[in-house]
Amino acid sequence: MDIGFIGLGKMGQPMARRLIEAGHSLVIYDTRAEAAAPFVALGATLAASPAGVADRVETVMASLPEPHIVESVAAGERGVIHGKRIKRFVDLSTTGSTAAAAIAAQLAAKNIAQIDSPVSGGVAGAVKGTLAVMVSGPQEHIDVVKDALGVFGTVFVVGHAPGMAQTMKLANNFLSASAMAATAEAIVMGVKAGLDPAIMIDVINAGSGRNTASSGKFPNAVLPRTFDAGFATALMLKDVRLCLAEAKAAGVPTDMMGIVASLWQRLADEIGADKDFTTIIQPVERRAGVIVGKAGK
Repeated sequence: MDIGFIGLGKMGQPMARRLIEAGHSLVIYDTRAEAAAPFVALGATLAASPAGVADRVETVMASLPEPHIVESVAAGERGVIHGKRIKRFVDLSTTGSTAAAAIAAQLAAKNIAQIDSPVSGGVAGAVKGTLAVMVSGPQEHIDVVKDALGVFGTVFVVGHAPGMAQTMKLANNFLSASAMAATAEAIVMGVKAGLDPAIMIDVINAGSGRNTASSGKFPNAVLPRTFDAGFATALMLKDVRLCLAEAKAAGVPTDMMGIVASLWQRLADEIGADKDFTTIIQPVERRAGVIVGKAGK
């Protein structure tokens, strides 16, 4: 099918590439010419603006880093809302349910359906096509795009009201953020006591403490000291903040969320919001006076 794709960043690039490899025809837009060039070489059509994308296709997907950018792309002065052909806007970003509902309302005024479709699984999952793809929106529009979304990974339709998939994504990322923070403290404690961190990870992964941090991020990016999982601290902090705000608005207890948010804020302040989120172990190491590595050195 003909698909518009806006946002060719770390996640957008592999997803757009998978669509082309699956035989879909893309009309693309990104603010950076160098990001778009490889896709033009693969046969994609380059548009001059989000509205230009929406002039050419009925389905527009977007993978963008911040809620305000999504809103601008969707309903801003040069947004897809001004396109002549668009019928549905598929948001692959993480914006939170409040922003999603607001954008959906603006698009609905122009008879454009919004499909919330945030994804989980990181850059590696986007490359391999193993993402968890969370979807909410009108079923008749989901039916049109479900097969295309399936090239990214496993599609889960979680509901039909605007923002429901966003709530699901925030719950997921809060748990991921919590696992990273908790595993960092546990491993540093063990290293301070003389344990080998590689053995610790093996034991944890064979026992009841196993989690997404211990099974993937620590052996692949923390123990080798590469810190290259491909997700910025700023984005994780954004997601945790959105989750905390949504939970508070819903009247849900946020004791753990508040603590986790403060730990990610500390990482952004001390190590840098632009650094990979696996560096969350570094402030813990500094305070403990140890460095975690394959041999505990």
